Amino acid sequence: MDALSEDLELLPSTRRALRHRIAVAQSEGRTPSLVAAVSRGGELVWEGSATSVAGHGPDGDVQYRIGSITKTFTAVLVLRLRDEGLLDLSDPLGRHLPGTAADGVTIAQLLAHTGGLAAETPGEWWERSSAALRPGLDEVLGEEPFRHAPGRVFHYSNPGYTLLGSLVEALRGKPWEEVLRAEVLEPLGLDRTSGEPRAPHAGGWAVHPWADLMTPEPAEDLGVMASAGQLWSTPRDLARFADFLLRGDERVLSAASVREMRAPAATAAPGTVEGGYGLGLQLSDVGGRRLVGHGGSLPGFVAGLWLSEDEDLAAVVLSNCTSGVSASTVATDLIGIVADAEPRFPEPWRPFRASEAVPLELAGLWYWGTAAHVLRLRADGSLELAPAGTSGRAARFRAEPDGSWTGLTGYYAGETLRAVRRGDGTPSHLDLGSFVFTREPYDPEAPVPGGTDPQGWRGIG
Repeated sequence: MDALSEDLELLPSTRRALRHRIAVAQSEGRTPSLVAAVSRGGELVWEGSATSVAGHGPDGDVQYRIGSITKTFTAVLVLRLRDEGLLDLSDPLGRHLPGTAADGVTIAQLLAHTGGLAAETPGEWWERSSAALRPGLDEVLGEEPFRHAPGRVFHYSNPGYTLLGSLVEALRGKPWEEVLRAEVLEPLGLDRTSGEPRAPHAGGWAVHPWADLMTPEPAEDLGVMASAGQLWSTPRDLARFADFLLRGDERVLSAASVREMRAPAATAAPGTVEGGYGLGLQLSDVGGRRLVGHGGSLPGFVAGLWLSEDEDLAAVVLSNCTSGVSASTVATDLIGIVADAEPRFPEPWRPFRASEAVPLELAGLWYWGTAAHVLRLRADGSLELAPAGTSGRAARFRAEPDGSWTGLTGYYAGETLRAVRRGDGTPSHLDLGSFVFTREPYDPEAPVPGGTDPQGWRGIG
C-alpha cells in the first residue's frame, strides 16, 4: 500500500473534493500542517496534505504522534493473548496482574472502558508532565481510582489502558513496545510506527486562540502509560493498519477476532461525543453510515483513523496542533466524500457451485408462532432469516462445520440455529435459541412449546 493503486484510482473530481476538505480543515483549524490518506479495498488510493509552509507539504511517510490510537494497538495485543489461551476476557485483572487497586476489574471491562476507573491520573496533567511523576501503577491509579462501579457505565479511562499494557508485559515478560513491534508492527509491515519519533517527523505546536502565533509543545515520554498513547506513525502505516482492522491477518489476529473488536461492547452515555465502544475501537454513526476507528490527541498533535466496513473504506488524518481541528471529523468526512461520489460496487451475484450440497429443503417460509419468516440460502454457505413483509427480527447466520449456523447480527447474534430433522431426514422445524420455527403456523406435527389446540384453527360463533 506504499504506492497508490491504479486499479482503484479515484476520479479527478473526487480527488479535488478530498484536497478541498483538508485545505479547509488546515485553514479553518489554523494548524501548521495536516496530512491525510484514504484506502479502499485494502489499497491506498489517495494521500494529500495542507501546510502553512509554502512548497513544503508533508507526505504519507512523515510521522505524527497518534495519541490514543495507540490504545487500538494495545487491544490487539490483548486479543492475541486471549486467542493463545493465556487469558479469558472475563478474567479479573488480578488473576494475571495481581496487586493493583483494580484487581477485580475484568479484562473485557478495561478494553471497553467499563471498568469504572478514572479518566485521568491523579496529580499533574500526565500528557504534559514528566513520566517520573508516575513511575508505577500505584501512581497512575492513585488512592481513589474508581469513579463508577465496574461494569455499570462507559467511562473512558487512560489508566485502564495503562493496566492493559502492564498486563501484556506481565504475560510476555518483555516491554510493551518490544512486544508490539515483534507481534504487530513487523508482521504488518508498519516500519514507520514507533514509540519515539523517527525522521522525518512533524513537531508539535500550540496555536494561540486569538492571534496567529504558535509555540512548541513538549514531547514527553509517557513512561508506564505508553500503552495508552505513546506511538508515532504515518498516514501510510495507519492506512495499512486500518486494512488489518477490516480484514484481519492470521499472523496477528484472525478476521473473527478483529470483527469482535469492531462489535459494540459499551454504549456511551447521552450527551457525550462518543458513539459507543468496542474492544479498543470507538463506534460512530455519521449520516447513517456506521463507522469504527479511534481518535487521538496529545499536546501538539491530533489524529483520527476511521473505517467503514460496508464501503470497504478507511481514512487517516494527522495534524500537528493541540486543538482547533478535529482529525476524526475530517477523516469521517473523507470517507463520506468517496462513498457518496463513488459508491462501492457490490460483489457479483454468484450461484452455488454444481458440486456443493445445498439444503434447499430449508429455504422459504417458516413461522415463529404466527409470524411468517423467510429463510434464504446464500452461496457462501450463510443464510438469512427475516420477517416476511413485516417488521421484526432479522439476522444473518454463519455456517458451522457441524451443520448449524451462528447468528452474526441483530437479536440473534451469537445464537445457534439448527435444523431438526425427522427420522426420514426431512426437516421438522428450526430451533433458534429455543424458539421453534415451523412450516405451518403452530404446526401440530412439530414440538411447539405449550402444544397446540387439538381442534386446530377455527372461526368464531
